[in-house]
Amino acid sequence: MAILTLSGRAAMAIAIKAQPIHLAWGSGDTAWDAAPVVETVDQIELIAEVGRRAATSVKFCVPDEAGEIIVPTGRFTEVTEPSNHLYMKFNFDFADSPSAEIREAGVFTGTQVIAGLPVGQTYFIPSEIQAPGILLALERFPKFSRSSAVRQSFEFVITI
Repeated sequence: MAILTLSGRAAMAIAIKAQPIHLAWGSGDTAWDAAPVVETVDQIELIAEVGRRAATSVKFCVPDEAGEIIVPTGRFTEVTEPSNHLYMKFNFDFADSPSAEIREAGVFTGTQVIAGLPVGQTYFIPSEIQAPGILLALERFPKFSRSSAVRQSFEFVITI
């Protein structure tokens, strides 16, 4: 039986890293406030997307108990050579959907935005998305309310 090698997984990480990567966030479902909802692997979109931001940085990393990258799945160190771990950071701006209630977030690869948007724009509302791309990772969490006084940041390490 064939197996997917670490170098093969690194090749997949290289291919993902080469694509546009965005974090979409959404208001989800208010029923989730009463009972937590578990993510399922068959989902392809958010329930109620509010907007999405291009990745601030995408880098290769490796597990390291003393690493400076700290996420719920462990600690990692950035490396220059390809690995099967991708560190992704997303910094939303103060003005990104400042009054939204957020309950879900998803990492998308291959997002295509509509033509004619300003050069350098990195936050997009649903009407500015031509094709959403592929949902790579999904997380649901207790609701938080956006504020124009807070700059939200998200960090993920995706292991392939």
